[in-house]
Amino acid sequence: MSSQKKEHHSIVDNALGTNEGAGFEETLTSYLSAANAEIGDNIHLVLIDLDHFMEVNNKFGFDEGDHILIETGKHLKKYAEENGGEFFRISGDEFGIIFKGSMEKEDVFLLMEDMRKNYDQKTPDGANCTICIGISTAFENANRFQELFRMAESAMFRSKYNGRNKVALAKEEKMIPKTSHYTQDQLKRLTELAKREGVGEAILLREAMDMLLKKYDI
Repeated sequence: MSSQKKEHHSIVDNALGTNEGAGFEETLTSYLSAANAEIGDNIHLVLIDLDHFMEVNNKFGFDEGDHILIETGKHLKKYAEENGGEFFRISGDEFGIIFKGSMEKEDVFLLMEDMRKNYDQKTPDGANCTICIGISTAFENANRFQELFRMAESAMFRSKYNGRNKVALAKEEKMIPKTSHYTQDQLKRLTELAKREGVGEAILLREAMDMLLKKYDI
């Protein structure tokens, strides 16, 4: 990461009281234990991403981008903390909120809808900024960090594909058969990894596919 990008990231984190990426995976993973599942607490993961944020940086510069990130983060953090949620800056313009307690999925959805509707940040030329939000629920959608994150992110991207400025819930995914070819060594290693992690091979392949698509910004 360039020194310029590090400087801008620290400006945003200092203003929000965050540390980009720090503590997010550890916190959520700790909540996904068998003990928490037995206690019966509801655990919801919310991912929030700014729409067209790269265009803001390109058109108005990093300083204006930082200003929008900071004001956006303050808005999200206020909603999170006033309702018992934990707020994180995951990376760049992606934020996360974890709700653990008695809130039902429908309550979280309505709260995030209110948060989205009351988000009124504008760019220097007066255009409205918008956000997309995805929500997944532990033990209902998934019980591992990677899969729960992937499903919340998938819901968030679905809201983007459907016109942006929306909130979407994770949903049961329909598997579509694809003709694929893997080497014998790859399949053997995949089987060993699945056994080691205690998850299905299909879950691991979906995680790998999402990482590939994210790498190429698809």
